[in-house]
Amino acid sequence: MGPLISQGYINPEWNFVIALLLGVAFGYILEASGFSSSRRLAGVFYGYDFVVLRVFMTAVMVAMIGLVYFDYMNWIDISQIFILPTFLTSVIVGGVIMGLGFIMGGYCPGTSFTGVAIGKLDAVFFTAGLFLGIFIFSSAFPLIEGIYYGGELGPVTVMDTFGISRGLFAFLFIVATISAFILVSWIQKRVTKNEV
Repeated sequence: MGPLISQGYINPEWNFVIALLLGVAFGYILEASGFSSSRRLAGVFYGYDFVVLRVFMTAVMVAMIGLVYFDYMNWIDISQIFILPTFLTSVIVGGVIMGLGFIMGGYCPGTSFTGVAIGKLDAVFFTAGLFLGIFIFSSAFPLIEGIYYGGELGPVTVMDTFGISRGLFAFLFIVATISAFILVSWIQKRVTKNEV
């Protein structure tokens, strides 16, 4: 909603209302896509269901194209978008922990709330574990602060790292996404065929 608000089409006082409506719509789309099913989510790891990958990669691709187009039309200044700094150590450690949690519980943090919203008991336990993990992390932060801030690279992007233009990166990302869709379709057919 950034361009519509910043250019005066929508009153900024509507920010929270729009955020709430977008959040509800996002939750509905997650549920309609089957993301409240831990079996469907874990299917990515076992090779029998790649809906999660397809939906999220499509969302990333559409958002990326939208941002590049909005920047081209001067509706937003893409250089003003905040990019989180990269801390390589915490990305690796956090990725391993989240990956293990995902495969054991069948949910990621966002999809667990979708499961809770429709009353799934496994999602309730997973979400309780998520809050317990947040509490433990917060309590232990002074002990692991070095890991958390380790390997600081700053707000780097793929374009900066490889010295390529935003347009070229968008094109390569689209090609990689379509190639991934073809590859996972092949994997899914092989896995499903072997299970029969």
